[in-house]
Amino acid sequence: MASISPRCLHGSRVPLRWNGLANSKGNILYTSRPLRCISTTTTQTKSRVPRLIWYTSITLLSMTAGTYYITDTRASIHRWLAVPMLNFIFPDTEEAHHYGNIILRALYSLGLHPRERIPLSTGAKGADLSVSVFGQEISNPIGISAGVDKLAEIEDILFAFGPAVVEVGGVTPFAQDGNPKPRVFKLPKYKALINRCGLAGTGVEDMAQRLRDRVRIFAKKNGYGSNAEAVDFVLNGGAGVPPGSLRSGKLLAVQIAKNMTTDEEDIDATKRDYVYCVERIAQYADILVVNVSSPNTPGLRTLQRADLLTELLRGIVEATKLVPRKTTPKVMVKVSPDEDGEQQVADIVDAIWKSGVDGVIVSNTTKRRDIVASDKAPISPQDQEILKERGGLSGPSLFNRTLRLVKRYRTLLDRGPPSNAVDTEKLSNSDKFEPKVIFASGGISNGKQVLEILNAGASVAQIYTAMVYGGAGTVTRIKQEMEQELSQK
Repeated sequence: MASISPRCLHGSRVPLRWNGLANSKGNILYTSRPLRCISTTTTQTKSRVPRLIWYTSITLLSMTAGTYYITDTRASIHRWLAVPMLNFIFPDTEEAHHYGNIILRALYSLGLHPRERIPLSTGAKGADLSVSVFGQEISNPIGISAGVDKLAEIEDILFAFGPAVVEVGGVTPFAQDGNPKPRVFKLPKYKALINRCGLAGTGVEDMAQRLRDRVRIFAKKNGYGSNAEAVDFVLNGGAGVPPGSLRSGKLLAVQIAKNMTTDEEDIDATKRDYVYCVERIAQYADILVVNVSSPNTPGLRTLQRADLLTELLRGIVEATKLVPRKTTPKVMVKVSPDEDGEQQVADIVDAIWKSGVDGVIVSNTTKRRDIVASDKAPISPQDQEILKERGGLSGPSLFNRTLRLVKRYRTLLDRGPPSNAVDTEKLSNSDKFEPKVIFASGGISNGKQVLEILNAGASVAQIYTAMVYGGAGTVTRIKQEMEQELSQK
């Protein structure tokens, strides 16, 4: 009788011995399960390998493309998903801001933060966005105002968003809690904010240490070492980049102010507050911004009085000259939009010339509410209640006021110093005064407005509230709008 070999067919009854033995009765065990030949198993395994590679590749490519998209500031999710989601999770505006910064720091540590990936075109006629500020060429005229990064914790992330100027602070000599919470309120209908934070912060020593550590990390990363000599090498320009921003074509501004408990009428005590900040943090800044205009620190705006402002700014300028660095930071004063009378503006301009500061930021938040009330749309009862909140108002409603003030400051500053500001007998007819620089801040939210501000005489247009509502892609969007406007001319 011919022997029958096991067949690899479905339903074949193939003899099977359990562990090579028959059962206790000597019967052969059978199974109705199909058996696979080695050749068939090998073939199927080989056929799975290409599919596994294909699926893995597709998955990796999808993840890479997704990561590339969400980390690009041009992605719409930053405006239409990230911001609404953050506000939904954290209804309190200040809390949303705080946790938003925490999330950004976490993403930055993983290399997953939003960034302006592709530089905007500069080859088209009129599309070059670079400007000259304090004799330096910076990549574009967009800046981010103080308040977005109060403690100098995310300045590198903000630079990645695309601005050429980032202002951190304001910082005071010593830590202070600011005003009681809640102290930040949104008016979504008007894309506006009211805040009365009162320069809450951890003090200048804490910020200075953070900025010094940043320079040390930069020095080590670029092969200069991590000791004090390496830090000084970078701060003195050895790395070929501005010592504040640590980036070519960009500048870091640090805003300084007095503590709330310091009597503004005591000019000596007030000056000590500002000078204390200069001595500890100026070497890490490209620009020092003197805040005398916050509406949330009682009495601070008193310092805009001509005699007080001149003396204060002189003291700060002199202290800046002693900063242990080859190049001293520029000094700018940030003024209020509410002190806009003819004589008030003229007095501030005189103080700018007499003190020797390098420029002015026009302007800060406003105490006024009529600029919102004059809007054609009716104000809801809820918004009317919010408008009653004490604090500084910011948002698009402030733009026209900012534009008018920039024009006025530019006109007055271009007339040169008053006769009593310098010894004119020592000047020859060929001598020219270095023009004062103007940064504009207040209500700027699109590219067309930036161009208007620049044409009015400002060198940089700063944004804040526009970013609160527009998210990480706001700077990129504004620059694209500027290019579109310029390409049509």
